[in-house]
Amino acid sequence: MGRLIAVVLFIAVLVPGVLLARAWALAAGRRAVAAAAVGFTTPTPEGLAVLRRQAQHGRRVRQLGFLLGVVAIAVSIAVFAEASVFLWLPALVIGLLLGIVLAEATRPRPRWRTSSPARRPRQSELISLGLLWATRAVVAAELLTAVLMWRRGELPDSVGAVALAVPLLAWVLAEAALLRALLRPLPAEGADVPVDEALRTWTAHLVAAAVSVLALLPLGALLLTAGIDLGGRVTDGIDLLPVALVAGGFAGLAAGLALAVFLVTWLRPVRVDDRALTV
Repeated sequence: MGRLIAVVLFIAVLVPGVLLARAWALAAGRRAVAAAAVGFTTPTPEGLAVLRRQAQHGRRVRQLGFLLGVVAIAVSIAVFAEASVFLWLPALVIGLLLGIVLAEATRPRPRWRTSSPARRPRQSELISLGLLWATRAVVAAELLTAVLMWRRGELPDSVGAVALAVPLLAWVLAEAALLRALLRPLPAEGADVPVDEALRTWTAHLVAAAVSVLALLPLGALLLTAGIDLGGRVTDGIDLLPVALVAGGFAGLAAGLALAVFLVTWLRPVRVDDRALTV
């Protein structure tokens, strides 16, 4: 009976991760609609110039993120020596994801005439509020887990500092990018409105996805580590806490990896010749 309860609990804890991955798969439809709207219009020369500038800016800052990951690898080699061989890939991934968020948070303001009076979109028009709040909840869970494990001495100081600083920094940059996307007025020319909406939708989804990956992967690793450590203790009766932690760790890692796949395919800039709804 105890094994059956443990299996049921394991499956139940995996469900939120599966639902989160499914929600991000559905979010691709919103991006497809935004891309199709751009493809079926003729933007003004100012709109075309904005698309070129935004694409160049994104590539340059993401390259900076790659260099940041290389620097992080060098630092890990200097600090951890031979043990750093296991940190090369995480360091590079962290640099790339931070580059994505930084690129969206620092995008140059479009050079077109804005509407008068100023009109601004609602946040629900750019990204699902459920996904947005799920991202914030994942970040909060990762920070809370890292703090608890660090205070209990289960994490080295260097690991605890990284587990706290990186998701927190990415979350602050993401909120700044979302705020900029909301406060920027819509363009005055109707032909540029689909371009503007697509750029805002790209920003909202990219920062939310990048921050989610930066929180889900370490959260999954921390929960998995905690569950394995608790699984070795001797208790009276059935101890379901290690099972729940291990299941939560697997769910976090699976959802983070699935979302990373979506994120890689979403890095392509907005294009005028997109035909997302054609077959």
